[in-house]
Amino acid sequence: MAIRIRHLAAAAALLLAQVAPGTASAELVVIVSARNPLPALSGDQVAAIFLGQAGRFPDGLEAVALDQRLGTLERNQFYAQVTGKSPALLKAHWSKMVFTGRGQPPREAADSAAVRRMVADNPSMIGYIDRAALDASVRPVLILR
Repeated sequence: MAIRIRHLAAAAALLLAQVAPGTASAELVVIVSARNPLPALSGDQVAAIFLGQAGRFPDGLEAVALDQRLGTLERNQFYAQVTGKSPALLKAHWSKMVFTGRGQPPREAADSAAVRRMVADNPSMIGYIDRAALDASVRPVLILR
């Protein structure tokens, strides 16, 4: 039931983002370094990494999440699609995680190009970027539509 609610919330957030005047929707990809052997991830695996619930990729290698800057369309769209969380719910989640000592939110990068560069340089990192920013230095492990 929680997964169904999460999917409904994500669909509602995406619908609002698409019909709100002056907003657009980007096609996002979740990326890892081209040097990372990971073939693909599910949405639930990506959500667990970005919410601090998993610190490793399925193959056992360390996973370090990298966020886009707070307030960007890409960040809001990513969390709505993958976790079903709005910016307010995400803030509450990380407040609880930090307060209880269970984790810290991911580092932030300025934009898709910065995320791509940082992920390309570190096989442990995982991030999300606009599909148009893809190049051979990184590989998509999940495509969000």
